[in-house]
Amino acid sequence: MDTTRLPFFVYGTLRPGGVNHDAFLRGRTRAEEPARLHGALLYPGPGYPYAVEAPGGSVRGEVVTALPGEYEALLAELDRLEEYVPGDPRNLYDRVARTVVRDAGGTPLRAWVYVAAPAVAARLRATGRPISDGTWPVR
Repeated sequence: MDTTRLPFFVYGTLRPGGVNHDAFLRGRTRAEEPARLHGALLYPGPGYPYAVEAPGGSVRGEVVTALPGEYEALLAELDRLEEYVPGDPRNLYDRVARTVVRDAGGTPLRAWVYVAAPAVAARLRATGRPISDGTWPVR
């Protein structure tokens, strides 16, 4: 699978109006479009959400396409924000390529998604309560 320069699916604080949107994305994107990630449930965390892969679930967010000159720096900054290090068992999130579906026209596309890492996902499934409509409230 070619994962070169995939767009990002954001569903929490990086969404337009979210506390991290302006700090990381404003002026660095070519497009931000409403979309859904099917096959995941959204769980609240301590001020930010986790998408946990689960059949039958759906998470609302935006698919964000970075400006070409911003892509590499943005990818590195989002990895740092999400405290994602490839292969690190202490990760809270894993960055994975998944198919998301644009709201406009239902077009599917591959995007990077930060999903709950296995240990976090197991804990949330056991003790958490998913957000019923799959939408993180933008503050």
